[in-house]
Amino acid sequence: MIKRLFPILSWLPNYKKAFFVGDLSAGVTVGIMLIPQSMAYAMLAGLPPVYGLYAALMPQLVYALMGTSPQLNVGPVAMDSLLVAAGLGALSISGIDTYIAMAIVLALFVGCIQVVLGILKMGFLVNFLSTPVISGFTSGAALIIGSSQLNHLLGIEIERSSKIQYILGEIAKEFHQLNLYAFGIGIVAIALIYIMRKINKRIPAALVVVVLSIVAVVALKLHTKGVEIVAEIPKGLPSFTLPELDFLTLKELFPIALTLALIAFMEAISVAKVMERKHKNPLRANQELIALGTANIIGAFFKSYPTTGGFTRSALNDLNGAKTGLANLISSALVLLTLLFLTPLFYYLPNAVLAAIILVAVFGLIDVQYPIQLFKTRKDEFVLLHVTFLLTLFVGITEGILFGTLLALLLMVYRTSKPHVAVLGKIKGTSYFRNINRFKEDIEHTPEVLVFRFDAQLYFGNKDYFKSELLVAIAEQQTPPTTIIIKSDPINYMDSSAVFMLENLITELQQQGIGVLFSELIGPTRDIIKKSKLIDLVGQDNFFVSTHEAYEYATKRTPKTQLQQKISLQTKSDA
Repeated sequence: MIKRLFPILSWLPNYKKAFFVGDLSAGVTVGIMLIPQSMAYAMLAGLPPVYGLYAALMPQLVYALMGTSPQLNVGPVAMDSLLVAAGLGALSISGIDTYIAMAIVLALFVGCIQVVLGILKMGFLVNFLSTPVISGFTSGAALIIGSSQLNHLLGIEIERSSKIQYILGEIAKEFHQLNLYAFGIGIVAIALIYIMRKINKRIPAALVVVVLSIVAVVALKLHTKGVEIVAEIPKGLPSFTLPELDFLTLKELFPIALTLALIAFMEAISVAKVMERKHKNPLRANQELIALGTANIIGAFFKSYPTTGGFTRSALNDLNGAKTGLANLISSALVLLTLLFLTPLFYYLPNAVLAAIILVAVFGLIDVQYPIQLFKTRKDEFVLLHVTFLLTLFVGITEGILFGTLLALLLMVYRTSKPHVAVLGKIKGTSYFRNINRFKEDIEHTPEVLVFRFDAQLYFGNKDYFKSELLVAIAEQQTPPTTIIIKSDPINYMDSSAVFMLENLITELQQQGIGVLFSELIGPTRDIIKKSKLIDLVGQDNFFVSTHEAYEYATKRTPKTQLQQKISLQTKSDA
């Protein structure tokens, strides 16, 4: 049990010396990248840069002890930072101290939700975040993240917002204040990062531009020419403090905390699954929830805001040969050393360069190819993606993901309420049954038998559709059928409403002289039918293992063998 909760107890005693070079290389590289990146993301969240370093320290350490993905790197990320800013920005918060306190409480709240979901084995909830919704939300959020950093890049002051129309409006209004020095240093930083990435992805591009920009600011005295700098960063480790909790605060934070908990888990598990497929490392989704949640909870006691697994840093971990959680421990050690000794070196770091780091990081979040693919293949999901995208951009970050998910669920319900149905016919000279509309020339004409297939579970939402489609199929036959075969293998569940509908429908059909046979019922559906009146109403002899056997019985009255009878009615209780 302890080893399941703390996977480090499994891999550390069996640690191989051959792993160390890769873990050291990955840990140092990611740690160097993490230092400027975490400060940039803290600024994105509306927090002083040092809180990014706090968020990069303890959560990463806790995940190394409890996580099941050796390559996943946990810390501040762009998406969650923007969600923090959007969520807290919508509340009436006065003063930076109160804002910081709320961000820390939010981390604690997010962590508690994730741990509870993990204990209850609710990791599957992330599956309800469909790919079109996530793509639309991510692209919208990326544009908001990028536009929210334009004020730092341009060297102007604007009011904070999570709606792109307000951000762009404010920028247009204050554009006359453009600081060419800040703009120039930001553009050069973006160009350098891209050039270094093209040369070699292992180059710590963010750290290089940070060092060069600090040198440029000091040498050219740019801070005296309107270029905003980070200025003093508190030195030392974060102290252990208890977040201030009260019911009203928790009530206000619950919607954003729930959204963050699910989005953060989705981000982390998506990255971890990529690494799992590549390295065949067993990944336990519910343990990941517990690990991420515990990282946020303990992080909150050390002044961290919400964190999760980052794609870029995890990919860099993997690229540099990380084999175990030791890589994360080494990255944590570098952050610790920075907090203890190196924070004064960042005094002259320009905000424009932190904005440049964020802009480069989020540009890759915008997915253009996937919407094009959906437009060609799935118009309904293309619309879903763009509705989510527009809601995220113009209404709000939280509203975008929540309404997008709701629309995806409504689309799913609509599809299941009107699933695909087909009238089947026997292919000449074979035992195959196929859709008569697709194989018109190959179908054996048997007017007395109608084979009907319903391609979904049967429940209260589609039972009336099942009945109406079957009656339409009967009415469309030139000669009224005497037998209906319901090919049932796609029906993996029937609720009580569906069973009641079938009982009434079969009674009506029998009164019209039409017999009903069931073929290819799967086990769970057989269990449901055997516990209902259907088994006696239809008759035990009218259930068949295969559609071909049912067809032979309907046309030639070929009797079933004892084995066929047993298999066609076998239930869980009989096993």
